Amino acid sequence: MPRTSPPPNPRLARLDQLGRHLARLDRLRPHLERIGRLRPHLEPKRLLDLTLGSALLLLTSPVLAAAALALALSRPAGGVFVRDYRTGLNGHPFLLSSLRTRRFRLDLLSRLPHVVRGHLSLVGPAPLAFGSPAAAAPWRQLVRPGLTGLAQVRRHSALPWNEAPLLDQHYVEQHWIGLDLSVLARTPGALLRRVRVGSATQITGPTATLRRNKWVPSARAD
Repeated sequence: MPRTSPPPNPRLARLDQLGRHLARLDRLRPHLERIGRLRPHLEPKRLLDLTLGSALLLLTSPVLAAAALALALSRPAGGVFVRDYRTGLNGHPFLLSSLRTRRFRLDLLSRLPHVVRGHLSLVGPAPLAFGSPAAAAPWRQLVRPGLTGLAQVRRHSALPWNEAPLLDQHYVEQHWIGLDLSVLARTPGALLRRVRVGSATQITGPTATLRRNKWVPSARAD
């Protein structure tokens, strides 16, 4: 008669399955340790930059791509992007790239990749040129420079001063996630007011008179 194999031992089967799970976890250990090292650095401000910055970049990518294409077709002197070194966190320099246009402040939106990479924050002091005396201020090196800040919305600030450096320093000394959200909420309105003021200046700046069916600019009244 053929020999029959004994029935499998359920305990041994469970032990074997547990051993395979432990082996998988052991292979994942380096990745888990790396995540554990990174987690303390993901403070609320950085999480806000990553989540909201990525969402804004995704939403504005078609507009930025169209603007870059239009600039490329016009062949501006110096290229489509303006690139220069700015002072970042801890005083480290980084190469800032912006679209060569200020229409609708697309130059600011084109800096969103720097927010995702960690060079910039959504809210912070203005990114100053690397090597400038003002950029060497110790308080500036404590945070990342930002796309917007108190200096951009200072017209609606309750503070008794309007100087941009003082507003930036006040932000660095008092910043928290609630202040960031407040500045972000006020930034679109501030940008729209600047666009309207710029348009009104262009319209009411040089006056024009109709002469022989042609618009001829006349002298501007002071």
